[in-house]
Amino acid sequence: MTSNKPGIAGNIGGRGGGIQLSYEDENNDDDDDHDRSLHSLRLQQQERKYRAEGYRTTPILYVNGALLPSSLAKRARPNQTLLDFLRSDVGLTGTKLGCGEGGCGACTVLISRYSESHVVGVGGSSVGGSGNGSSNADADTADGGDGEDLKYSKYSKNGRIVHATVNACLFPVLAADGCHITTIEGVGSWRKQYSGLTCADNNAKHAVTNAVTNATMTTTGSSQGSSQGSSTVEKDEEDYLHPIQRAMVDFHGSQCGFCTPGIVMALYGLFSNEEGATKASHIEEHLDGNLCRCTGYRPIWDAARSLCADDGVGTAVGDVEEAGPIGPCGTPCRECPERESCEMDCNASDKSEEETKRGDGIVCSSTRSKVAEYRAVLASKHSESWWSQADDMFPEELLPLNPNDKDVGGNGDSGKKQALLNKRLAQPLVVTDTTIHDGGTWFQPRTLQELLDLFREFGGTSNANDDHDDGGIKMVVGNTEVGIETKFKHARYPRMIHPSESIHTLYEIVATEKHFAIGACSSLSNLQKACHDYMTATAAASNDSSEVLSIRRSRTATPIHDMLRWFASTQIRNVACLGGNLATASPISDMNPLLCSLGATLVLASRPTATGAIRRRHVPVSDFFVGYRRVLKGDAEVIERVDVPLVRERFEYVAPFKQARRREDDISIVTSGMRIKLVPSEEKTGGEGNCWIIESVSIAFGGMAPKTVMANDTMQSMLGKPFDEATFAHARGVMMKEFAMPDDVPGGQSQYRLTLACSFLHRFYLYCVAELRSDVAEMKAVSETMHEYPPAPMIPIEEDCGAGTTTGFVSAPKPSIGGVQRYPAPKVAVGLEAKHLGPDPNGTTNETTKDLPLAAAAAAKNSKQSSSKQVDSVGRPATHASGPLHCTGEAAYADDIPAPANLLHGSLILASKCHAKLASVDVAPALQIPGVVGAFTYEDIVKLGGDNRMGPILLDEVAFLPIGDLVEFVGQVLGIVVGVTQDIAESGSRAVAVEYDEEGLEGTKAVVSIEDAIEASSFWAESIHEMRRGGDVKEILQPPSRQTTATTADGTKGKLVIVEGSMRMGGQEHFYLEPNSSLVIPSESATRLTIYASTQAPTKTQDFCARVTNTSAAKVVCRMKRMGGGFGGKETRSVFASVAAAVAAKVTNRPVRLTLGRDVDMSITGGRHAFLAKYKAGAIVDEVNGGVKLHALDVRLYNNGGCKFDLTGPVLDRALFHVDNCYYWPNFHSVGTPCKTSQPPHTAFRGFGGPQGMVVTEHIMDHLALACNVPGDQLRRDNMYTLDDATPFGMRFGLSFTGKWNVPSMWDRIHAELDVPGRRAAAAEFNKNNKWKKRGVSLLPTKFGIAFTAKFMNQGGALVHLYTDGTVLVSHGGTEMGQGLHTKVCQVAAQAFGIPLDDVYVDDSSTDKVANTLPSAASMSTDLYGMATLDACRQILKRLQPIKDSLPPGSTLKEVAKKGFFERVDMSAHGFFAVDDDRCGYDWAKDAPEGYPADLPENSWKGHPFNYFTQGVALAEVEIDVLTGDHKTLFADVLVDVGSSINPAIDIGQIEGAFVQGMGWSTMEEIVYADDDHTWIRPRAKMFTTGPGTYKIPAFNDVPERFDVSLLEDAENPFAVHSSKAIGEPPFFLGCSVFFAIKDAVAAARRGREEEGLSSADDNAIGDHFEFRLPATSERIRMACGDAISSECISSVGGLASSFQPKGSV
Repeated sequence: MTSNKPGIAGNIGGRGGGIQLSYEDENNDDDDDHDRSLHSLRLQQQERKYRAEGYRTTPILYVNGALLPSSLAKRARPNQTLLDFLRSDVGLTGTKLGCGEGGCGACTVLISRYSESHVVGVGGSSVGGSGNGSSNADADTADGGDGEDLKYSKYSKNGRIVHATVNACLFPVLAADGCHITTIEGVGSWRKQYSGLTCADNNAKHAVTNAVTNATMTTTGSSQGSSQGSSTVEKDEEDYLHPIQRAMVDFHGSQCGFCTPGIVMALYGLFSNEEGATKASHIEEHLDGNLCRCTGYRPIWDAARSLCADDGVGTAVGDVEEAGPIGPCGTPCRECPERESCEMDCNASDKSEEETKRGDGIVCSSTRSKVAEYRAVLASKHSESWWSQADDMFPEELLPLNPNDKDVGGNGDSGKKQALLNKRLAQPLVVTDTTIHDGGTWFQPRTLQELLDLFREFGGTSNANDDHDDGGIKMVVGNTEVGIETKFKHARYPRMIHPSESIHTLYEIVATEKHFAIGACSSLSNLQKACHDYMTATAAASNDSSEVLSIRRSRTATPIHDMLRWFASTQIRNVACLGGNLATASPISDMNPLLCSLGATLVLASRPTATGAIRRRHVPVSDFFVGYRRVLKGDAEVIERVDVPLVRERFEYVAPFKQARRREDDISIVTSGMRIKLVPSEEKTGGEGNCWIIESVSIAFGGMAPKTVMANDTMQSMLGKPFDEATFAHARGVMMKEFAMPDDVPGGQSQYRLTLACSFLHRFYLYCVAELRSDVAEMKAVSETMHEYPPAPMIPIEEDCGAGTTTGFVSAPKPSIGGVQRYPAPKVAVGLEAKHLGPDPNGTTNETTKDLPLAAAAAAKNSKQSSSKQVDSVGRPATHASGPLHCTGEAAYADDIPAPANLLHGSLILASKCHAKLASVDVAPALQIPGVVGAFTYEDIVKLGGDNRMGPILLDEVAFLPIGDLVEFVGQVLGIVVGVTQDIAESGSRAVAVEYDEEGLEGTKAVVSIEDAIEASSFWAESIHEMRRGGDVKEILQPPSRQTTATTADGTKGKLVIVEGSMRMGGQEHFYLEPNSSLVIPSESATRLTIYASTQAPTKTQDFCARVTNTSAAKVVCRMKRMGGGFGGKETRSVFASVAAAVAAKVTNRPVRLTLGRDVDMSITGGRHAFLAKYKAGAIVDEVNGGVKLHALDVRLYNNGGCKFDLTGPVLDRALFHVDNCYYWPNFHSVGTPCKTSQPPHTAFRGFGGPQGMVVTEHIMDHLALACNVPGDQLRRDNMYTLDDATPFGMRFGLSFTGKWNVPSMWDRIHAELDVPGRRAAAAEFNKNNKWKKRGVSLLPTKFGIAFTAKFMNQGGALVHLYTDGTVLVSHGGTEMGQGLHTKVCQVAAQAFGIPLDDVYVDDSSTDKVANTLPSAASMSTDLYGMATLDACRQILKRLQPIKDSLPPGSTLKEVAKKGFFERVDMSAHGFFAVDDDRCGYDWAKDAPEGYPADLPENSWKGHPFNYFTQGVALAEVEIDVLTGDHKTLFADVLVDVGSSINPAIDIGQIEGAFVQGMGWSTMEEIVYADDDHTWIRPRAKMFTTGPGTYKIPAFNDVPERFDVSLLEDAENPFAVHSSKAIGEPPFFLGCSVFFAIKDAVAAARRGREEEGLSSADDNAIGDHFEFRLPATSERIRMACGDAISSECISSVGGLASSFQPKGSV
């Protein structure tokens, strides 16, 4: 089938790499190796054997509408992933490699296949297709009957085309045989695709479908009423983007763009699979397999909703539209149809408020308003046919033959082709890898006999064996587990078997009168959908017996469905199956415990002899698991199906439970399935039982043992007992003994896991009580003549959450995410340029308004331009300049650059342990591997004459560790191996033999934590900094008693209250979606190097590549187009990867590409510094009016810098600069001590130490508020800086110093407008009425200093070219990592020249264009490069002024430039900007000069570390689950002073992204090392959290349900370009408001131990202080609540509940 959509059948040409070499192709020293030749011969003979038996040997693969030629399809290897094949062999690089384990979704593609149904409905008939169950003679036959259709996708002919998104990084390419693969390139394109483009394969040419659509589109700025920028499609232009892509662009859904193709494909799959209009709830439920580190998700949610049939927002989440107050009539004022005539006070007041905002020039945009307006635009400009694109593109050849088609069997080419392809697809497939990759053999049998025969033949040998001559067989369906084993555990499976869907018994789902029969290979998505249909089929029952059956099926299906909702992700569920889940026997499986509790049975099939019958054996699931990853299954047996018995229609209850580090797409910490049967205590009819008895109970757990286990002792203790609280309380005591675990149990968290198990049991009791109450009431309603049943047990009102909600989040609906964005009306303000560059030569003298552009009259001259383009570019919410390219996959990143000739791939040789000397590195084993070209170590650097030393500040690092040196961290780089492919290079690096010498280190251990460093005095002593202000803090805070009298600065006497404590914060992984990647191309006999790197520091990369390879810097060029995220992680820690690749490229004189795997990147690149603070603080309480004033603070900060200095000192310095936050401490003393440990070198991360310092402050403020018995909000507000105050480092507030001081007024505004006291009162009332759910509220301020504290770094340059066609090219020293820097720079340049934004382009950042650049960091890039660009533009304008004057008025820039060229005017300029000397830099060691004015602030003589402050206030409201520690953020409102925004859309996006990233750091992102708290990890100092499987960043479901962001109005900043302010880092700390709201909720739970009710609306006034460490993981939340269950569990293993702290790596 063909399509008329753009982008379909796009370029499938090769990337230039990935050429498959046979053994004879690579001229290694051992080419004549006889054993290898024999092995290759055996493989070829094996393939010939199976070909003779009817197998085909070439897969049939379609990509984006085109059949891959056989020459290309034959390159597909058995052990190759679809992602590697697409990128390396087909050349489609839009699909990204983010993690390699299916955890980030960047690799998402769509797999489409024609399928008959394998879901059998009521009575056993096949549902949704033409099949009738099993088609194999040897398979069990399903019962006959009719059933309801399960519509998985649109139908075609007699079956259906099924679309499934998959993770291409795991999905085997050969599993796509007979399928159609859609990548991002096939969905839509930013440019028109022309026919005639051909595949790069020389053996076949496939024309690209002409992609022209009649649909055109104009976007509005939602309710913003402004153009969306250069990517917006104008009314008369054609749009070649798919509506999903267009919505993502226009809703600002991409920043760095690396994750965007995967998100677009995930949405594409959801829309393709829906029958009819897609509902927002469907997207909310299934958009769970993708991660974004930049946006904060809200704009992506908005984009998705704009495409749905409904907006999915409403009062359930607080109505994200500003509906206004709800009047007495119950209707929100702004939704009232009589709004204009209504005279109610609420409506009149609200209309007045709206008019005031409008008059103040505030632009308000909400989820609902954007979605409503955009949907109308979409409907008018995009054809409905877009939504059937996936079906339209599906190749006709892959459909079954239709006997009614006249062409079938005739002479038509298409009919013959279809018949031939159908015949080939009916054959089993075998593919043997005879290349140097030695990828084994792939089998795809078509019948159950063929499958079982293969297992009989090969199943008796090992499943993973590296021996060429032997090896077992591994069954692969979705490859979701095997893919992990092969990539990360390096398992090798010589034979893999992928059963065809034609084996119906493996794929069908049958519902009988007694059980569900679930095919072992049926996808979990199919099972989930089938369960959903059974859940909703009750109402359709036609008689009593069928109604009872429907109820039983519904009750059985519901827990399965609910658990599957949270099982991994949609992409995983689309391919994973129950059989694989059972066979891998994960001890933390979600489904296995539930199946055990349901009494499920496995059917195992085998065929002992080639001529014998199939044997089937039945094994209870509860008996199947015999040990860690070991099951009761024979080598020749296959799991054929799972039989799940139906539960009773009433009085039998099943519930699933799960708790993980993150709700979505996360493996469980503990998971459970529980089932119970109840009977009345008296069975005789008409009798009246006085209670319910537990007839049977089944409880199974995952995460509590090395295997899935039944709680046999607990179950036994409950049998025959009354169903009441006492029985369950006793059972909890039995459970504590039954599942007691040692402190160092693998996986850790022993106390938490035990607490979860007991909490699940209590929650199950609450759930069953609610369900029993419902059943009893229903029975009574049905017939009053029936015998009376005992009442359900009574439970306290505060525990009675109602049926359906007591299983926690597992059964709860997923939330709708939305929000409101407000910003001042766009304007062009004048800022620092007025001082630095003087007045615009073509502007007005009124600097308070705007500059007039040079070519302002050009718009009037060109009518089209005047009607569609705005002259002003600055101030507009333009979309990201690369947004369309992000959304189409056409934006190229470092790893996407086409492979040059002779490309080599690199893999680092890494140390496997630390705290030992490097004894030897033997590369010989690596060089024996075919395809390995070289291995290089320190000796090769010596041969080059290079300098091995590296480091951003101290040269304390090395490129490659020399022999004899101490290995200082696990993963330290020892060298690099290069090979012809990535797989071969990685095999080579693993083969390198490394030996270590521990002589002289016996009896010592690696220093890992801050506590270790303090004990060992392991510090960088020269970087310990101290700050003092006021009196002797030690003396002030050491009075004779803890409370004494003191005097404030204004002379007020009061009681001095002193608190003392500590606060710990963990680190954070950057988790940029694009791992570090470099491509180094040597030229001119390797005397020149060109480096393409994903780095924030091109010059630093250039410098060290030159230094280490002994090449002059002038001959090394580093180029950087865009990064897939950076966040500080690529400021210094990217350089070593480029250096390693440069060494290999220099030695081999061949291009080398080095892209780190996600696990390697996370293991060795470092992250945010963990901090420990020890403090003593005092405040004075005015005993007359109750006011409290801060008096003195003594704080000591320690940070974990890892083993090398990197930026540890500056990070700690910024923490010291921010430990005051917004509060005035008259007496202040702080000390910062950088700790040296055996962790990887830690580095810059968004906020650069500032957030850690401010967290300490807020923790102290909470402590003081509690001790002084005042509300925390009051303490904070009463002690904020005023214009009369100065910071401890001597900076003052006010216009001439740091600009407007807005924090106090912003605080007051949020406090009043959002009714913070009312919110706290409501939370207190909620907490009073709910024992197991608590709510908390937090209001926090921030000020973030803008500037590099190192003075020399506050500089930047730009190169601007004006061309004769009137367009402008800009190159500058900054780098684009998603923060919108290039877009803002384009706006500055467009504004300066008065040209449309489309006419300005920013080229890549390159050291041969702008030299000696500084890293893009400290949020300074727009300040530096915006000013430098404006400087260059002004230079050109000044030169052209005489030309302009000589032309008629209104001449366009093109006309001016053309004449300027002929007049020999230089139209290129280098701009430069440096922050004023007196506004940056700080000298810690400088003493006060003699005679320094006494009226100036203390320490001001040391410098002025910041140019100005970006300021903000945030309110957060959360709800925690006391029983599990789960939490959700109900509401967040953020108000930020960003000056006069150059681009409010980008600034709002930065605020949202930073907030969510800060929220992630403070709530769920926990880094774990092998230290004293985690002795189960080996070796010591090894990082455990090395991928998305173990390290969790916020997902789509985790963001605030209502997320409002506002930009402060009237906030011009005279210290930056166009009066703007830096925005990248400042909002990060505001995300910690969620952490402090959680702390508030936990405090409420702790108070609940002593008080049953709360009478005070201010919870801060009650309770005791506790150190709540960061991050607030589910474990920390649960264990800090201090309820009876957690206290009992802690005590049962010898702990003390009052002082218990979960373990963590700090």
